[in-house]
Amino acid sequence: MKEITNKWLELIIVLSAPLLSVIDVFIINVAIPTIKKGVHATDAEMQLVIAGYLLGYAAFLITGGRAGDHFGRKKVFFWGMFAFTVASCLCGLSQSAFQLNVTRFFQGLSASFMVPQTIAFIQVLFTDTKERAKAFGLYGITLGTAAVIGQILGGYLSDTHWVIDGWRLIFFINLPIGIVTLWATNKYITETVKHQSTKFDYSGILILTLALFSLIYPLIQGREAGWPLWSFGLMILSVILFVFFIFNQKMKLSKNKNPLIDIRLFTIKSFNIGLAAVLFHFMLHTAYLLLSAVYLQNGLGVSALDCGLYFVVPGVLFIGSSVLASRMIITFGKRVLQVGIVILAIAFYLQMTLWKPGISPWLIIGLMGLWGFGNGLVLPSLLNVALKNVPSQYAGAAAGIYSTFQQTASALGVSIIGGVFFYFSKYNWQAAYHAGVTGLLICVALVGLMLYVLPDKKENKNQA
Repeated sequence: MKEITNKWLELIIVLSAPLLSVIDVFIINVAIPTIKKGVHATDAEMQLVIAGYLLGYAAFLITGGRAGDHFGRKKVFFWGMFAFTVASCLCGLSQSAFQLNVTRFFQGLSASFMVPQTIAFIQVLFTDTKERAKAFGLYGITLGTAAVIGQILGGYLSDTHWVIDGWRLIFFINLPIGIVTLWATNKYITETVKHQSTKFDYSGILILTLALFSLIYPLIQGREAGWPLWSFGLMILSVILFVFFIFNQKMKLSKNKNPLIDIRLFTIKSFNIGLAAVLFHFMLHTAYLLLSAVYLQNGLGVSALDCGLYFVVPGVLFIGSSVLASRMIITFGKRVLQVGIVILAIAFYLQMTLWKPGISPWLIIGLMGLWGFGNGLVLPSLLNVALKNVPSQYAGAAAGIYSTFQQTASALGVSIIGGVFFYFSKYNWQAAYHAGVTGLLICVALVGLMLYVLPDKKENKNQA
């Protein structure tokens, strides 16, 4: 009984990493108007507050996973959580937009070392198939719930004023949580077996980081600067760097070195399609939470606190439909996700046409609830869909690629769809929301297409 209890206790402790890391993506959204005033930032600098965090997160995720294998997962989890807590406090102390963006990048970087250990611990602690499925289900529910909690906390804390500005509490709240987690990690979590043979692809990390930066930075800053030549130059450079990165990884694999990404995984058709679905869904998921939070406040005149509270109902419905989907997907497969996509399309279209000044708060809550229910049928199950045909020996590498795609997609959603939204906000907020939701509907259609062509039966061929 003690072993069982400790196993689930350890899971609860390590789930604090994805919980905090995702909360800190979305806690910014509702507080954007307040933070913008606090550090005298532009719209583009505020987009970078979100996208810069995701950039640091995405670029080092695979390295963070390998660090756990090499140095021990408990040790890397502990120091990752420590660095995340310190970086959070530095964010709260920032006096300018530049300082905030730099510290947010390092906050994302530290998250990339602590979060992969959660997935690794699940694989180590839960060898029974049913228990592992339950543990991964809790992981997926944690991700979605954390996004909604972030919106609620952002609204509450940005409207709270104590000795310091309320928006700074958004970052300082991680301090007590981090301290408790560090204490619990040291006391209750046991170290895993180390694999000292693990090597790090430092050049791969550098190339991938530069490629991501060269793509995301001009998409955000280029719009506000009027699309100067340097913005197009950087985007062209990003394409060259991505191509070179793939070539670099193939060359290392052929020489039996340890590339950052195992290119052989991309020979699995369902894995490629699943990653495309992940890309478009997390683009729309992150962008929607940004758009809705800003539009509710600036377009519909909702206070930050009330805006945060509007996410309670969709959060509850998200959890409920996530649990429902985890049970139904065994019988109905990808059709569960397809139903969720249809619901999302309906929710977005109705919001685009009905969300106008003077709208009833109950209608806002109802349509957001519809979004939350549909999203719960899709988001937590995407991991299972993307990885279901990956051979077990490649599970760790595939999970790293999945997580990298997820965070990169979130950054692209903020950069591209968020950029369209802020561009049209120069005219009026309703036009901006219409343009942004149009981008969301395009992503919904692309996710639906990916799910349609995704093989619903397990592939027999061990392609990788």
